Amino acid sequence: MISVVILTDGPYGDRAYDTIKEEFVADFIQLEPPSGMFLDDEIELPKDAALKIENANIIISYISHPDLALDIVYRFADKVDWIIVASWKGDGFKNQLESKNNVSCPYIMCEIEENGNPIYDEFLSKIGKPKVELILENGKVNDINVIRSSPCGSTSFVADYILEKYKGKIPDEEILPREAGLKIQHYPCRAGKMRLFTDEECKKQMASGFHQDTFKEAIEK
Repeated sequence: MISVVILTDGPYGDRAYDTIKEEFVADFIQLEPPSGMFLDDEIELPKDAALKIENANIIISYISHPDLALDIVYRFADKVDWIIVASWKGDGFKNQLESKNNVSCPYIMCEIEENGNPIYDEFLSKIGKPKVELILENGKVNDINVIRSSPCGSTSFVADYILEKYKGKIPDEEILPREAGLKIQHYPCRAGKMRLFTDEECKKQMASGFHQDTFKEAIEK
């Protein structure tokens, strides 16, 4: 089984860890950010943390300090299969991070999908852009299978609500997906707060749209 390390230097990443550890071997590592915003000296990492990071298959970085985020990418990109940078500020910094071929900086974590890398795709088979399956009995909702969950766990949150409300009922292909999309607004999404100069409401609308689409596709199937 692939191993995933979630890194943070602030309040983000704990929900992703809680979701990912249900599917993969996972570690959550809190790092101390450097005292200055930009530093020239090499950043020292605790030895045990560095060992866990370099032995991982996938790193997910919620690090907000730019020097620390960049140091992690440059130091470990050649040692792991893939790095997902969940927190980044500005297209220039994004381009710098993605100069490594196995680094991606998604706009929002619940949009990530397979890209052809076998390890990355194995991870994305369970975590990423939401995907659900409606299990029907005599045309009525009997159960909901979360095939792929958004990293924050909101997909299961929505699926539980829809199942509770619609179990034993015939799913309406317009109303049910719309309710799924609306319900995501009740889940406290942090995506917009992880980067400056971004529209938090836009990201919530994107997350809502992804969940609405997956429930619509599940009904159509």
